[in-house]
Amino acid sequence: MPTHNTGATTPEVEVATDVVALRTSVAAGAIGVFVHWFDWAAYAYLAGTVATVFFPSDDSTTGLLAVFGVFAVSFGIRPIGAMVFGPLGDRIGRKRTLSLVIFMMSGATLAIGLLPGYETIGIAAPVLLLVLRLVQGFAAGGEFGSAASFLAESAPRRRRGFGVSWLEVGSLLGFLAGSFVFLLLSAGLDDDQLTSWGWRIPFLIAAPLGVIGFIIRNKIEDTPEYRSLEANDAVPRSPVRELLRSEKRRLLQAAGLMTAMHVPFYTVLTYLVTYQTDALGQSADSAALLTTVISLLGLVLVPVFGHLSDRVGRKPLFVGATAALLVGSAPAFLLMRTGLAGTWIAGLLLGAVLAAILGTYAVWSAEIFPTRTRQSGLSITYNITAALFAGTVPYVMTVLISATGSTLLPGFYLMVFAAVGLVAALSLQETVGSSLLRPEDVPDKASDPATEHSLGAAT
Repeated sequence: MPTHNTGATTPEVEVATDVVALRTSVAAGAIGVFVHWFDWAAYAYLAGTVATVFFPSDDSTTGLLAVFGVFAVSFGIRPIGAMVFGPLGDRIGRKRTLSLVIFMMSGATLAIGLLPGYETIGIAAPVLLLVLRLVQGFAAGGEFGSAASFLAESAPRRRRGFGVSWLEVGSLLGFLAGSFVFLLLSAGLDDDQLTSWGWRIPFLIAAPLGVIGFIIRNKIEDTPEYRSLEANDAVPRSPVRELLRSEKRRLLQAAGLMTAMHVPFYTVLTYLVTYQTDALGQSADSAALLTTVISLLGLVLVPVFGHLSDRVGRKPLFVGATAALLVGSAPAFLLMRTGLAGTWIAGLLLGAVLAAILGTYAVWSAEIFPTRTRQSGLSITYNITAALFAGTVPYVMTVLISATGSTLLPGFYLMVFAAVGLVAALSLQETVGSSLLRPEDVPDKASDPATEHSLGAAT
């Protein structure tokens, strides 16, 4: 009598399947944040040129302030995008919102690259620039929550931390790629060429990347967890209402983790350049080089810490990183005052601690929330904390140093938010290896043993 396949798989087949699933989910999840941060870096570095193109040329300072004002407004609208795309992803699925946000972001980026300047269409140019940046910011408000939910739910359970960590690798790569393209343009074009057409290149490059991302995201299946909700007729109608009714504690805990990421991220990777030149009197070239090296260090260490979190747990790594930040931030800025060598040593140490936080915060935040409200919870907490604490870092640091005359203030500022993250982490349970789909995700069927079995099998 012939034997039949029982459906069992060998360890080798299971590992190969996991690798393919992980690569597909990483490509679909990380490409959107790459495009977003590529655009962010390009716009920031080209601010002076954009000001010349889109605003009256009689006052360069006013034009530059207007460009940064448009930049700030695009950040401010992100929580509104989060309030739309977070609940939308919990209602219609991760795949659809992933496709929608990258389509909107890349479409607006392409339109900026094709937009005529002030000399051609007058006041319509800055108005249209503002509108397109608002579209980008609105869509970006849905990117993190959609991508983090998708990656967490698609990655193999035992490699979930490693898989989700690539979200931050995508952001670092995008930032570095934008910086690199700007350096190439600056080296290869004169000011007239850069102003007349060269500034458009980064925005036009981002568009085909967005198209590739849209194609990848449009072809993928939705996550097993979300499909299980659909199969059990348990897709939430009002995920935000559920969050506010029963997930307040989790919202605060996730906000604590994310705040402890945002402030060090913007301090180390953006404000540190200003600090080195203005507060320490070091050269701009040295400051830019240090930031680049820290970013490259992050590209290596973030997935390492993500993988390590799958082995030892999210809690030990995050607690250790925030504790190190709490104890070491002020001494690090004190070390920077000793000279260029001290600045580099302190900067690289802070970068390593930041990498540990980046490698763990997203997956841990995703594991906190139930599947029914995961994308809403991630989107809202990420973007509100970013609006409150991320974009304000350079301004607050500058004001504090100006008011006190102390160049150690950034270290103490980091300590405050390290403490916030540490308290949040200590209040959380370890989640490594946990099922993302829980019995409470299907309230009407949670007491049914067959349903509980199917929920457990889904992950």
